[in-house]
Amino acid sequence: MRGNTSDTEPDIERVPWDHVELTVGEVAARSGVAVSALHFYERRGLISSRRTSGNQRRYRRDVLRRVSFIRVSQRVGIPLARISEALATLPADRAPNVRDWERLSRAWRTDLDARIEQLQRLRDDLTDCIGCGCLSLSRCVLANPKDALGQDGPGPRRLLVDEPD
Repeated sequence: MRGNTSDTEPDIERVPWDHVELTVGEVAARSGVAVSALHFYERRGLISSRRTSGNQRRYRRDVLRRVSFIRVSQRVGIPLARISEALATLPADRAPNVRDWERLSRAWRTDLDARIEQLQRLRDDLTDCIGCGCLSLSRCVLANPKDALGQDGPGPRRLLVDEPD
């Protein structure tokens, strides 16, 4: 077993796999998430800890799954508010299981499909504009003569996809 020479960082390899609680430093090292991010997630109610008599945070091991879920969800563009709503549906008395994660991923499939469609539209429209080389607003697919699209609402109307309810 390789030891950690630093006295300030935990030696994750020495934390037994069946260790029920982890310190904030152990969670940070194991998850790859900064301690400040863990504190932020806790303030937002995404994860929770208990306090020892010395006022130190202790996290249940299953918080690692929640942190991973948060990071992956953020990476695909799910807003923290939606992540929070999803995590609130998970059981507090046990680690989330495969069925829990499948249910959450099904709920977000429509959102992700809409984001993919929006990105593809953006890619295709930008390629058309840049590809022609004319840079003429009168011929460009992104053009909006006389702000006609402004009647439909704010933002880049041709590139936006309505968010699902």
